[in-house]
Amino acid sequence: MNYITRSITIEDYDSILKLWNSAEQTRRAMNPVDDTREGIDRYLKRNPNTCFAAIADGEIVGVILTGHDGRRGIVHHMCVHENYRRMGIAAKLVSLAEEALKEEGIQKVFGLVFKDNDSANAFWEEQGYSLRTNLNYRNKSLNKDIPMGE
Repeated sequence: MNYITRSITIEDYDSILKLWNSAEQTRRAMNPVDDTREGIDRYLKRNPNTCFAAIADGEIVGVILTGHDGRRGIVHHMCVHENYRRMGIAAKLVSLAEEALKEEGIQKVFGLVFKDNDSANAFWEEQGYSLRTNLNYRNKSLNKDIPMGE
């Protein structure tokens, strides 16, 4: 299967949203503020070199939203359309994001994966991401429109 990869821009938003909405686990991770066009535009302006898409047959079939705070990188969203999984697209997107983070001086990256998403957890383990069991992830919403989570 042939595909290309490239950086994403806000002009890709509608296609990315369509992809995210096609995957239950990604829909579950989205929130009604940060994942709007305005929220993603803000994210891409802050992280213009670390977010990538995979395109096959003229459609975005995979996307990774990765950024950093100057100290640590974070994978915020990673999604590959179910019809294009197990073809190396996700691994390629992760590799591109990691290289981009290294170029920006970032030495460590993390991501959040739902505990019950077995396939995603297995994928990240294969990519060399270890499971941290000595930390608690704490969350506080500063906007009433963004749910706190479980």
